[in-house]
Amino acid sequence: MEFNFSEHEVPDAVLPPGFRFVAWKPEDLDRHSVTKFGCFRNELDSQVFPSLSSLAGCRRLMLEIASQRTFLPQATWLICRDGEGSNTEPVDCGTIQGLANGRDAGSVQNVGVCPDHRGQGLGRALVLQALAGFQAAGLRRVFLEATAENAPAVELYRSVGFRLIRTTFRQVPDQSPAASE
Repeated sequence: MEFNFSEHEVPDAVLPPGFRFVAWKPEDLDRHSVTKFGCFRNELDSQVFPSLSSLAGCRRLMLEIASQRTFLPQATWLICRDGEGSNTEPVDCGTIQGLANGRDAGSVQNVGVCPDHRGQGLGRALVLQALAGFQAAGLRRVFLEATAENAPAVELYRSVGFRLIRTTFRQVPDQSPAASE
């Protein structure tokens, strides 16, 4: 899917009360890894992309993304929920990463919101916050891949202005018990 800045304004990202954005810092790599694992471990994307199915795989993926010379810190964010009641510890509940793919284009690497925090607009806020970072970096277009079966994600991307430009088929390994016998 593609977002073109010449065709769309990027509205401000708005979070619900009690949530906040955490800008990229290299020392937060493990926070991103743990959050990514929490977002994807039981989802179809972890079958399509096996690195998302384990904490070690998510950490390797984050290391690879963050070590790219095209890594874009201003398009890489966590969402954190402040502690409530007797639990004062903040909880990381969403993550997104971005790369610059040339002089005018960028790509979203992963958008994830942990299951307990879905349905609150956090995915939309992550995408808009990252788009603002891509735009600040002077990029004109942003690309992302979405699993077609993840209808809520596809609808989210369309609602902010992404359009489908290509469909790619990828075989998902059969995870049924009969397949492993």
